[in-house]
Amino acid sequence: MTLEFILKFVGVFLGVLARTLLPWLRKLREGQALRFNKRYFYSTLGSLAIGFILTLVIFPQLTVAHDGSPVVEAYFELFCLAFGFGFGWNGMVMEGSQWAAGFVKKTE
Repeated sequence: MTLEFILKFVGVFLGVLARTLLPWLRKLREGQALRFNKRYFYSTLGSLAIGFILTLVIFPQLTVAHDGSPVVEAYFELFCLAFGFGFGWNGMVMEGSQWAAGFVKKTE
C-alpha cells in the first residue's frame, strides 16, 4: 500500500468521523443529547461505505503531483481533499435521512 492510498482512506474516515461527532458534541454541550444516538452510527456506516467505494472509483485519477512543489504539501492537499470528501458525503447522507423522515407518516 502506498502513502497516497493510505492518506485517501484516512482522510475519508476522519472526515466522516468529524461530521458525525461534531453535531453530537454540540448537542451534548447544550444538554440536548445524553447518549450517542444510533442514527448517527447508521449514517456513519452508510457514509463510510459510499465514501470508500467512491474513493476507489474517483481518487485513482487524483495523484500527488511531483512538479517541483514540496512532496509534503502535495500529500497534505490530497489528505484535505479526502477529508472534505468524507465530510461532505456524511453531510449529504444525514441531510437525506432528515428529508426522508419528513415524508414518512408517524403512527400514533
